[in-house]
Amino acid sequence: MRVRHPVCAFFLAVLLAPGVMAQTQWPTKRWPTALPAAVGLDAKALAALDAEIASGKYGNVDAMLVIRHGKVAYDRSYKRDYDRINGPDAGKPGALNAHDPSGPYNYLNPWWHPFYHRGDLHSLQSVTKTVTSVVIGVATARKAFPSLDTPILTFFDTTKVANIDDRKRRLTIRHLLTMTAGLSWNEGLPYTDPNNTGSGMEASPDWIQYTIDRPMETEPGTVFNYNSGATELLSQIFRVATGKDVEEYAQQYLFAPLGIDHYFWKRTPTGAVDTEGGLYLEVHDLAKIAYLFLKNGVWDGKAVVEPDWVKASITPSISVSGGIKYGLKWWLYPYGKDGTKLAFAGSGFGGQRPIAIPEYDLVIVFTGWNVLDGPSLPVRVAIDRVVGAVIEQGGGGKKN
Repeated sequence: MRVRHPVCAFFLAVLLAPGVMAQTQWPTKRWPTALPAAVGLDAKALAALDAEIASGKYGNVDAMLVIRHGKVAYDRSYKRDYDRINGPDAGKPGALNAHDPSGPYNYLNPWWHPFYHRGDLHSLQSVTKTVTSVVIGVATARKAFPSLDTPILTFFDTTKVANIDDRKRRLTIRHLLTMTAGLSWNEGLPYTDPNNTGSGMEASPDWIQYTIDRPMETEPGTVFNYNSGATELLSQIFRVATGKDVEEYAQQYLFAPLGIDHYFWKRTPTGAVDTEGGLYLEVHDLAKIAYLFLKNGVWDGKAVVEPDWVKASITPSISVSGGIKYGLKWWLYPYGKDGTKLAFAGSGFGGQRPIAIPEYDLVIVFTGWNVLDGPSLPVRVAIDRVVGAVIEQGGGGKKN
């Protein structure tokens, strides 16, 4: 059932985090840099994590970026030879490539994954879902997007939608954003399993139709069920509601103000924006998305997203498991000794992790491509290791 509990302390941390309102140098053109010690971080602790990543302990991690008080304090990339690692399997039939042997949805093709055309744009996978939510927040701030409680069938020709019942009629935009759509969907299987519904969607000729036609399984708003198709429906809803394509709107009202002018966004077979997993960004630009929300939606003195949207996005809407909660396409991860503190983050297939930790005015980003069996970097380990490197809080005192 939907979780309702106090989160006042969390938002107090967001609003009072060191530097939230005192930012003077914005990273629109480039991130300023500082030595770890200058922003209260232990360089040796970060170097220890760096060495473990470089050694392959956590599989194919591509980048580690640590930003504190608005300055890049640690910035590492790790060269992985994906032509050697995944290239030989790219042409072999399998769930990660069977339906797209040489194109952008062959996840083992080094020309497309994890870097776009072997450049510096990295596949974000399901962090795209988080960015899509941010774009909706931008449109909401500009009075261009409807209430989240609008039924989604409003945006479809219902004569062409299968399995309509009262539950589907009650399905709203908010339910899509909180992964509580109630549609019959099984994305809990490995993506290498052809029975994974997310893989089935990507193998279909029309992802939006595939999803909207699914039968209902539970009452919307009651059960968390990870569903990539739910986010793909937002591509159609956004276009119908605003008259604009999600990518075009993002470029004009989100990417441009943040100084993001280098990106790639994949399309589905019908030409719809892949809002569930198709965005590619460079790691420093990905950090800007998390930093915008760390700064309560304000960028260089202007509200790109309203504070109310930020608050709603990182308020727990539903419990997932292991203390993890979910907001409006943002994951909320517990950390600290008692696990009562929350970091908010995006999470993408293969190891895409933009993470914001308001208590310490931190943004950390990891990218990777751990798509097959093998080790990976757990989110909790990433958070705890970087938080463990904090030696000074905002006021200069030692970390508790």
